[in-house]
Amino acid sequence: MTNTDVTLMRAALKLARRGPVADPNPRVGAVVVGRDGHIVGTGFHRGAGTPHAEVVALAAAGDRARGATAVVTLEPCNHTGRTGPCSQALLAAGVARVVYAQSDPHAAAAGGAQTLHTAGVRVEGGLLAAEAAELNQAWTFAMVSGRPRVVWKFAATLDGRSAAADGTSRWITGPAARADVHLLRAQAGAVLVGTGTVLADDPSLTVRNSDGELTGRQPLRVVMGRRRLPPDARVLDGSAPTLLLRESDPLAVLHQLGQREIRQVWLEGGPTLAAAFVRAGLVDEVIAYLAPVLLGEGTSAVAGLGITTMDAALRLNPHDVTTLGPDVRVRATLLSPGQKGH
Repeated sequence: MTNTDVTLMRAALKLARRGPVADPNPRVGAVVVGRDGHIVGTGFHRGAGTPHAEVVALAAAGDRARGATAVVTLEPCNHTGRTGPCSQALLAAGVARVVYAQSDPHAAAAGGAQTLHTAGVRVEGGLLAAEAAELNQAWTFAMVSGRPRVVWKFAATLDGRSAAADGTSRWITGPAARADVHLLRAQAGAVLVGTGTVLADDPSLTVRNSDGELTGRQPLRVVMGRRRLPPDARVLDGSAPTLLLRESDPLAVLHQLGQREIRQVWLEGGPTLAAAFVRAGLVDEVIAYLAPVLLGEGTSAVAGLGITTMDAALRLNPHDVTTLGPDVRVRATLLSPGQKGH
């Protein structure tokens, strides 16, 4: 692969970023380069049910795709789902060479590279693969693990309290941190809480702008637990889709959400629900908003984890620390027992 291939793949990655973040399908970009070295077609995937990036780029290229090179951020799919296989579309267009970044981890869709190679197309993979995988972190995780990726978000004081002794929790953090929550919440396919949080706080769990107005696509609101909700609860107000799961097992909930093609879950439940997911090993990233506030008493951000000694403490590896007004956002992953962070 050449420096030109790298440049073209970066262009394809830029195109891919224009696709929806929270979608059952990955974000993919494609660039078709004619035999004279000029770009003759580009495309990106706009979401489940729409033409794939390769098909869009090939349509733009038309007859100029014959003998061309297609540069794609994900291995061309090899199966028929909502749309047909991209491997066959590339063959039908007469493309001579395909360069792709990330191999397709989807068992049903993989194999496009081999199909193309068998048909005589020059195929090269792995170019900027890490960047392509990062672009579709949640989707890749879901394809490999068989369940949605779980991001646990909480806000707490410096002494680890998520609510005061009288139960009040608004507002621990300032406007900048709360706005950031909405930006990141929008990247999830579902927002998950327990019935306890709904009964105590009556959250809306929607994505809103600084004026409090609903914005764009709304994640699925999911409430798990066996307690009944009042009919006037805000999660039932119709402003966003809502799913009530009379279920207390975290893994069973994730299985049901996976069947609905949810790739990332934004866990906003209280300390009890958070502890259940942590104990089950089902938290893949922690996003903590820490405010320069002390309470001394009140509800902890997470309930009991059964840890009685520092040697057994769950340690995290921070990969991003950002100041938001007076508050600090820490993004981290949980380390395996005995594993050391950076």
